[in-house]
This record gives sequence, structure tokens and C-alpha cells, in this order.
Amino acid sequence: MRFAKLLLAAAGALALTAGAASAAEGPKIPAQHWSHDGFFGTFDRAALQRGYLVYKEVCAACHGMKQMRFRNLEGIGLSEAEIRTIAAEYEVTDGPNDDGEMFQRPGRPSDRFKAPFANDNAARAVNNGALPPDLSLIAKNRKGGENYVYALLTGYANAPADMKMSDGMHYNSWFPGHQIAMAQPIQPDSVTYPDGTKASVEQMAKDVATFLAYTASPHLEARNGLGVKVMIFLFIFTGLLYATKRKIWKGLH
Repeated sequence: MRFAKLLLAAAGALALTAGAASAAEGPKIPAQHWSHDGFFGTFDRAALQRGYLVYKEVCAACHGMKQMRFRNLEGIGLSEAEIRTIAAEYEVTDGPNDDGEMFQRPGRPSDRFKAPFANDNAARAVNNGALPPDLSLIAKNRKGGENYVYALLTGYANAPADMKMSDGMHYNSWFPGHQIAMAQPIQPDSVTYPDGTKASVEQMAKDVATFLAYTASPHLEARNGLGVKVMIFLFIFTGLLYATKRKIWKGLH
């Protein structure tokens, strides 16, 4: 009898744990079509450049990119001159100089993206205690990758009438628990695309998610290209082995 009670208690605890884990994981993120998906995938350079613009004009106010340097923008199709111009828009702390003092200078292509806050405590103070995550590897660090980024940015809505929202929280259909501290970051026409593309929420979300997929995997195209070459080599090598085997065994028979 005692064993049966222990078994029931264990089963109940397991059920509660499973339910909590399921809630923490959140709803299943729908998959989008991406040009860089698959074995032969490549990044859409126009989408990458639009995505960088969204990051720069909207996301960079709160989210840093510690792993990115301005010279990495060459991978999204920007020229060396364009990268130098972008880097020079920022003031970077350097030094010490000959007098032992730190000084400010225009940014260079070799500099990292400038952080929006001096430190984590400053970031929390501005964001009601929440620490905005660094976006360098967000497409790798979040389950669903760029699909998660897209879903999150397009998932803001009014909370259901029967749901009590905590102070300072915002409803999001795809965020685990549906309550997120970040207010909806992009609105229609938050940016103006130089190529004339209409800046809808869905378009901006798709573009910035593409850019974040690149920052998380800047060597994706090189890896895919190497994989194709390896597969071609193996195919030819297998054919040669088969032809050699037939020739040898033909003589033996």
C-alpha cells in the first residue's frame, strides 16, 4: 500500500515536471522558407543588407553584437568603402595614448560593433531589470533559429481577455509563457529600404532574421560549397573503385 502511494506521488511529480517543461519550451515555431536552407543554400544579399539596416536602426538601441566586427559586413555584400563609412559613424574608445589617457576616435573596419550600454547593469537599469540578449549568435542559441526570431517579431498581439498580464510585460503568441518584457520593436515602416521594398512588419522580421542567421553562421556558404565538392569527389571516386573492381574480377573469372 505504501509502495502504491509512493508510485502515485512519483507519477504526479513526473506529470507536473513534464507540464512545466512543456510550458517552458513554448508553442511549436512554424518554419519559414529561407534561401540559405538546405545543402545548396545561399544567403540573399539584398535581404542581408535590409536586415542589417533593421538591426542598425531598430535593434541596436538595446541589443549588442559582441562577435561582429564592421569588416564582417563584407559578407553581406557591402564594399570596403561602404564599410569604412559605416564604421566611421561611431566613436570608439581607444588608448592609452602617450599621456596614458584613453581617447575617442572614429571607428575602423577592424572594430567590433559598438555596444548600446556600458555594462549589463546599465542595460538592466534602462530595461526595467531585463537584460537584452546579445544578438551575435541568437539564431544558433534559440531553438528554431531564424524561425524563432521571425515568429517572435511577428507574434505580438492583444492578450486574451482571460489572461492576466504582469506589469511591464507584453503578450506574444510565440514566446514561452506568452509574456515578454520587450515591447514590439518593429512597426510598419520603421525603416525606409533604399531598394524600395515595402517595410511591413513581416518583411522586416524576415530580413533581420536572415541577417541574424548570417551573423550566427557567417561561413555557411563556404561549408555548403565544400560539402558539394566532397560529394562530387566521393561520387567520382566510387565510380573509379567500381570500374577497377570490375576490371580486376573480370580477369579472374
